[in-house]
Amino acid sequence: MSGFTVDRRRALALGLGGAAAFSLPVWAQDAASPDAAIDRIVGEFMKAFETPGVGIAVVRKGAAPFLKGYGVRTLGRAALVDAHTRFGIASNSKAFTAAALAMLVEEKKLDWDDVLTKHLPDFRMADPAVTGMFTVRDLLVHRSGLPLGAGDLMYFPQSSADAAQVIRALQVLKPVRGFRSGYDYDNILYIVAGVLIERLSGMSWREFIAARLLKPLGMVDAVASRDLLRTENVAGRHGRMGPPVRGSGAMTVIQPDEGALVDAGAGINASVTDIAKWLEAQLALGALPDGKRLWSKEAAAEMWKPQTIMASSDGGTDLNPARPVMQGYALGWIVQDFRGKRLISHSGGLSGQVTQTAFIPSAGIGVAVFSNTEDAVSGGIRNALLDHLLGVTPAYDWVGSTVARTKLARDADVAAMAASEAKPPEGGPSLALTAYAGRYRDAWYGDIIVAVKRGKLNIEFVPTAAFKSVLEPWGPDAFRTRFAPGAGEDAVVSFAVAAGKVTGVKMKALSPLADFSYDFHHLDFVRVE
Repeated sequence: MSGFTVDRRRALALGLGGAAAFSLPVWAQDAASPDAAIDRIVGEFMKAFETPGVGIAVVRKGAAPFLKGYGVRTLGRAALVDAHTRFGIASNSKAFTAAALAMLVEEKKLDWDDVLTKHLPDFRMADPAVTGMFTVRDLLVHRSGLPLGAGDLMYFPQSSADAAQVIRALQVLKPVRGFRSGYDYDNILYIVAGVLIERLSGMSWREFIAARLLKPLGMVDAVASRDLLRTENVAGRHGRMGPPVRGSGAMTVIQPDEGALVDAGAGINASVTDIAKWLEAQLALGALPDGKRLWSKEAAAEMWKPQTIMASSDGGTDLNPARPVMQGYALGWIVQDFRGKRLISHSGGLSGQVTQTAFIPSAGIGVAVFSNTEDAVSGGIRNALLDHLLGVTPAYDWVGSTVARTKLARDADVAAMAASEAKPPEGGPSLALTAYAGRYRDAWYGDIIVAVKRGKLNIEFVPTAAFKSVLEPWGPDAFRTRFAPGAGEDAVVSFAVAAGKVTGVKMKALSPLADFSYDFHHLDFVRVE
């Protein structure tokens, strides 16, 4: 059975709600184990999705946590995943940033509903009226009016951008809806939240997270950024890179590409042993085993309170019996119904890894699923483990459901990709290639350089070292990139021509399946040289 890819958007959605087969591992057949059902669930999913490695944490009030690694860290290598293998938890980091702000609120350094410019005078949105209403709370709840993934090209893939550029970018990024009128997921405002924590605490976001959260929790394996890893016990990254589309073909090793700039929204690396302690603190409403508190019960309630409606439905379907009736984004957490109970969760997607954290306060249970692939396996395991812990009967076939749902999505993706790449659009350059050469600037991203080399146009994205390519004709005054394998999604580069001169450049991702973080479509370049 082939696997299926999951981008950052699908990591959120699937977490909510042709290679050779291999034999079931011994640990998945061990009926004598007191937690044999967990082994069986994980083993069945790993077999169906050909997953190299998974880390699992299960916490239950009054019981020692279940902590276990399965499979290998990296394909082609013998090192095994264990309970201390570090994974990039990606957007599960957002809840840590929210907790950091909650701690500062309790220290009277700020209030959730303070206008942000009270603490960050240099913060500006494109609309001055929005700037005047924008609160600390608004940083965390994805209702700013900015489009999905706005600004992500500054840190996916890694670039030379810094936090000051992010704050400047917000002044020119254009909204797609009214302020507080709907949900659009972003990372950029969590970067601003990290800056706010630094301004108020006198510590960098990394320092604050390490000193005020990771250390008191005893998360000794965890670091606040991939840059800080100092061990070989790190999960590799894997994906199916095609053809015909990413998500098809053989599973291969790929490399991390996220930049440290996005740490406050996606930077923490941790083991399942670490994350179990985080889940236990959540279930204890901020209390530590020694009775000390990281935050109050009131702060916990505030962080779990839905702020922005994400989705609503009529509930379960044949392919997803636990589909939520209502789903909302709180302060770094997603809140929804699951089997009639309140589920608090998040997911995180990076190139080559997807992770899940989830807990049900009323049942006193929590799970974390870390996978070293970019497919749907972690979300399916999460749901199956929650059903197991809740004692749902009869048992639902989450393996079959997850395979079926992701196959439906993948078939649609393959059809869309085939239509878009069947052949280049009609037309070609209307000018000599030298007329397109020059330096162009986008107000939030920075510069690109277009030059003629060996008779062909080439492009270089100055802030993003990985984005260099020959440009191939792709329709009237348009060209496509061919970035190096694993460097990111390719783009269609369209030149605006008036009176025989190039006046600007716009772009879009070549693939209709591109992850939202490749937001080429938000760029609007003007010639500067």
